[in-house]
Amino acid sequence: MNFNKDKIKELYADKRYQTYFDVGLFFVLIFSFHLLYVVWNEYLDYWPIKGTIDKLFVWASKLLFNQSTWVLEHVFRMDFFTKDQTIWFLNHQDTYSAVTVAPECTSLKQWLHWLYLMLIFPGPWKHKAWYIPLGLVIVEFTNVVRVVGIALFLRPFPNDFALAHDVIFKIMFYVVIFFMWVIWNDNFHHSIPRKSPSTSPDKQ
Repeated sequence: MNFNKDKIKELYADKRYQTYFDVGLFFVLIFSFHLLYVVWNEYLDYWPIKGTIDKLFVWASKLLFNQSTWVLEHVFRMDFFTKDQTIWFLNHQDTYSAVTVAPECTSLKQWLHWLYLMLIFPGPWKHKAWYIPLGLVIVEFTNVVRVVGIALFLRPFPNDFALAHDVIFKIMFYVVIFFMWVIWNDNFHHSIPRKSPSTSPDKQ
């Protein structure tokens, strides 16, 4: 067993193999969190803090709705009206399309995903102290881009909601998380030079 541990450490110290170890750990953490979240959500119903989670969902959905409508109005000058956190607007077929910002649309899962990934993945805590909160802000910004992007996408393609919601902008979330992790891994995790496997120094 000691030989195996030493061999793994030796391989990891070799820069030729570090990327494989790091990417492997990244995907293990991503998929393990997904499984844990499914169990916590679907089987445990967010036990033992369901009340807190439900309130967080409601608060975060209102925040996301207000941020998204502000961007649509002030950045894209889009004409729309809202009702019960649903954004209604005319599409290119002169019919109305709608985007509803429901509690399930919030960034809660992605926030937790990011926390889980960064708390477990190796790296200096002095940098995690600011990089983790920054990542949470970027995740929220990404979700605003997602809602705004779906609305803009539906104007020329009103019949392709599923494509925008379930494919294009859902994948975007995890692409952003992946690139934030790449920046962390390249600039902070490996920022401190690693010692090569210990060898007995020659006596002079």
